[in-house]
Amino acid sequence: MLTDVTDDVPEPPAEYRLGELAEAAGVPVRTLRYYQERKLLPPPRRVGRIGLYSAEHLARLRMIANLLERGHTLEGIRELLAAWEEGRGIAAVLGVEKAVTAPWSTETPVTMPLAELAALFPGELDPGAVERAVELGILRVDGDRVTHWSRRQLDASVALVRAGVPLAEVLEVSRDLQRAMDDLAARFVGLITRHVVGTFAADGLDALEETLAELRPGAQVSVEAGFARSMDRQVRTAIEKVLADLAESRE
Repeated sequence: MLTDVTDDVPEPPAEYRLGELAEAAGVPVRTLRYYQERKLLPPPRRVGRIGLYSAEHLARLRMIANLLERGHTLEGIRELLAAWEEGRGIAAVLGVEKAVTAPWSTETPVTMPLAELAALFPGELDPGAVERAVELGILRVDGDRVTHWSRRQLDASVALVRAGVPLAEVLEVSRDLQRAMDDLAARFVGLITRHVVGTFAADGLDALEETLAELRPGAQVSVEAGFARSMDRQVRTAIEKVLADLAESRE
């Protein structure tokens, strides 16, 4: 005689209370409340004083967790979800976000023991210098190993120190250069935001992604070419001054 076999796995509930939703999503209740405050999670269906959440709320929480793991900020996720709700495909929106936030730097990081890095700067890489380099984002320390963000910049710093420039002054110039680059990057982003991004309608996201990709090398070339031109002028002026001083000393 055949008998019906029932599945012991319970059906997921059609609706969840706040605590149940938090448990199902694997997040604290306070996190759910915070998401609601930030408009990341739609309000629940109200039955009297009880809020009931649906499977769509749970799916959204899982999407938020996935995007956080991929490195998105909560504000960025909020904007992505808002765009999705307005009818723009999440894939298209993510494509534009990827084009905007993909690393602009093509530098190759280099990792080595701290002792090996210190050997490149004999007598100069004291704990204070390491701390300043970490604050500037040049170095990342992991135990007795360090990672320099750029092989090319490391080689340039070594060359300057070997030529007689103190490492402390190299780091000071690096700090000032970073500030100048931050200001320049902010101006460039402002130009793109005002004159490029704002001209694309919701259905033009693919074209916007392509345009942003085309602009990336132009921005890098503009900075490199402009700096090289400034160096040409400054070096020429400095050499002319040195030669003039030498001529005066011989008279």
